[in-house]
Amino acid sequence: MPEETSPYAGLPPERFWKSGVAEQSPLAYAGLYRKRFAIGRKTRVATAGSCFAQHIARYLRAGGFSVLDVEPPPRGLPEERARAYGFGLYSARYGNIYLPRQLLQLAREAEGRFAPQAAIWEKDGRYYDALRPSVEPGGLASAAEVVALRQDHLRQVAMLLRAAEVFVFTFGLTEGWVHRASGTVYPTAPGTIAGRYDPEIFAFKNFTFEEVLGDFRDFRELVRAINPRVRFLLTVSPVPLTATASDQHVLPATMYSKSVLRAVAGQLYQEHEDIDYFPAYEIVAGHPSRGFFYDANLRTVAEAGVETVMRVFFAEHAATGAAQQEAAVDGAPRQARRRPGAAARARRAEARREREVCEEALLEAFAE
Repeated sequence: MPEETSPYAGLPPERFWKSGVAEQSPLAYAGLYRKRFAIGRKTRVATAGSCFAQHIARYLRAGGFSVLDVEPPPRGLPEERARAYGFGLYSARYGNIYLPRQLLQLAREAEGRFAPQAAIWEKDGRYYDALRPSVEPGGLASAAEVVALRQDHLRQVAMLLRAAEVFVFTFGLTEGWVHRASGTVYPTAPGTIAGRYDPEIFAFKNFTFEEVLGDFRDFRELVRAINPRVRFLLTVSPVPLTATASDQHVLPATMYSKSVLRAVAGQLYQEHEDIDYFPAYEIVAGHPSRGFFYDANLRTVAEAGVETVMRVFFAEHAATGAAQQEAAVDGAPRQARRRPGAAARARRAEARREREVCEEALLEAFAE
């Protein structure tokens, strides 16, 4: 009889912690990510998700990938102003989509299967689309104008769902705010940007594993029914919660949220061959990085973190060294380099804050 041996014998180095992590640089783990399917330069890519997903879209465009944009900015609008109004952040002007329930709700609305309630918020005589309140920073002159612009937006989203060959989605949060009577979910609490918080009308909800999993399953089923060739690339945002509305300290609340989202992404990857998972969360938030990839506030992701994440992605998906160089924000070389000094880090952080549009970060203003 053949001699019995351990099933771990002969496994490649990346399967063991010592050789796969402890002896590796956090700037370049060997074998960390193996693509499930190819994303080429001509693949039509749609992007959506939480604030961190804005970096992914930015790097993909700079790297020469075909990122769809069905709602481009008006000609002549300066880039900084365009981003402030939600243009160019994602493949449509839907703003940040933190929750899979938001994503599912948007797709259903675009297909005429859902009608949101309490969908217009008011502040100082100006009117806001409650489902994407950040895209008009100063609000609009009338509720009718909000409705008209949303209808046009939904037509573009419906077109996007049919055109995408790969849909990239970044899971951001499990905590959200819903309309009690209808279940309509919002990207931020009423009263944060506009509207008024009334606990009789709105409720806090911390979505469970089963709910998050079911929401993305339903989204996938809906999109594949109208676009059978679409595939999905999932990531989990490494950005901690700015604040929690649960009864927990913000640290365990963050760990719960990210654990649920990561578990859901893993379950979806196991269930469906058309879903890939990219480990951006592990690269940035994993303890082997020793916090190197965060700014001093331990929340916003440093540019070095974003660069490392995208370098790992490009290594598997068709980008050349030149494309990676083009994708760099500051033109610095892609090889490992010393951590910049405090002044340089502050400049990078400020530049990134100008690029990002993030409703969730606004909650910091409510801290005493």
